[in-house]
Amino acid sequence: MDRRPQAEDRRPPDRKRDADGRKQRDERANDRNGAADKSQDRDRNRRKPDKDRALEYSVPIPGVNGRVIIRNDGNVTVRSNDEDRFDGRRGERDVRKLSGGRTQTVIRRPNGSAVITVRDRDGDIVRRVRRTRDGREIVLIDNDRVRRDERPLRLPPLRVDIPRDRYIVEGEAGRRPMIEEALRAGPVERVERPYSLYEIRRNERLRAKMRRVDLSLTFAFDSAAIPGDQYDQLEAIGVSIQDELARDPAEVFLVEGHTDAPGSYDYNLRLSDARAESVAIALSDYFAIPPENLVTQGYGEEYLKIDTLERERRNRRVTIRRITPLLEGSR
Repeated sequence: MDRRPQAEDRRPPDRKRDADGRKQRDERANDRNGAADKSQDRDRNRRKPDKDRALEYSVPIPGVNGRVIIRNDGNVTVRSNDEDRFDGRRGERDVRKLSGGRTQTVIRRPNGSAVITVRDRDGDIVRRVRRTRDGREIVLIDNDRVRRDERPLRLPPLRVDIPRDRYIVEGEAGRRPMIEEALRAGPVERVERPYSLYEIRRNERLRAKMRRVDLSLTFAFDSAAIPGDQYDQLEAIGVSIQDELARDPAEVFLVEGHTDAPGSYDYNLRLSDARAESVAIALSDYFAIPPENLVTQGYGEEYLKIDTLERERRNRRVTIRRITPLLEGSR
């Protein structure tokens, strides 16, 4: 017997857009494609949306179906292709096979920049580089120097010596100074070595070394669409990420999706992953955050903020952390 209450209605998102909507999406896409080389131009892409409508995206609203559920040694995870967020259709996308079962994807943007991603035989990111129009390379992820270890990490219990509201920051519009502090601060404990993105995505104890910002967004039923009245929460985090990338364009942020308990475990994984992707797209479209500086992952109901099997708004959240220190092994 299913232990969970009835899930929210399963209604596919309405993807119909009028001509004006298509024009707005194209404008945002052009802005976003140039964002990698103009990250300090903070205000050029910031638009106030209609609060009575969902946010308009330069790509279709992420769907729940098509996300792959992977079962391995008792662990269940969800996987999707994050390069769909890059909107390579407006540029050139070149995929080729490398030795050892690896693949390389190069997305060339109309402004002359490119994003190069190398994946291993399992589809996990090994290396990601942004090449600017003048040939400069910004290394975002480099796991070639990290030995992939699929064994469970065994770390001691976490000790946090700062107030809880500075360790887990509620991403409300009026808390921007605390959001900025959380995204800029170093790890709360020593990072023993560089970790792979694979390890970071799959180990909550490892991610807990970094402070986090929780966005309790109200999504449309069974959809990754973000209502326009949620824009203020996104603005607080979007502007803070802009500031960090102005300081260091190689920073990487993990966008985590979470759901409450109602619904099947597998469906909640897919839904949370779609919602994390939706927030990442919104950050790129409305705040010119380069999509390659964002990594997304859905965790479904695995990490409930409030321990209840009932519907709970605070469990339906998106969490954002800066994970560069974990990738680089910073102390």
